[in-house]
Amino acid sequence: MATQIDKEACREAYNDVRDDATETSCYSPKNQPATGTDYEEFKKLCKDDTRLFGFVRFTTGDAMSKRAKFTFLTWIGEDITGLQRAKISTDKTLVKDVVQNFAKEFVISDSRELDQEFLCKELRKAGGANYDAQAE
Repeated sequence: MATQIDKEACREAYNDVRDDATETSCYSPKNQPATGTDYEEFKKLCKDDTRLFGFVRFTTGDAMSKRAKFTFLTWIGEDITGLQRAKISTDKTLVKDVVQNFAKEFVISDSRELDQEFLCKELRKAGGANYDAQAE
């Protein structure tokens, strides 16, 4: 049986996260796309027996400017089955047909790497100029 996602529902959720006029900051296109405004709620979905994808908006920047940066997360729980692990790349391809614009992609299996400060630091590195670095 082929893996399928509801591309239209994913597209709506994706656009909602990208829209500066909404408070939506993350979504996970599991069976039914789930959106939220709290990254901590998204982190709670990342359990050892699950695999999922997430599109998350973080506000980054420096003293000169603040801007939204987007990341694509792949969570691979330590206890998922071999079949689930094998389907990750196929499923990711389907999701990435919709989720196409992001600053950095992460593949994570250690919950410590879900730390928002760590992810924002990596996004700042990928973002180019950082005027706060001059103060360090």
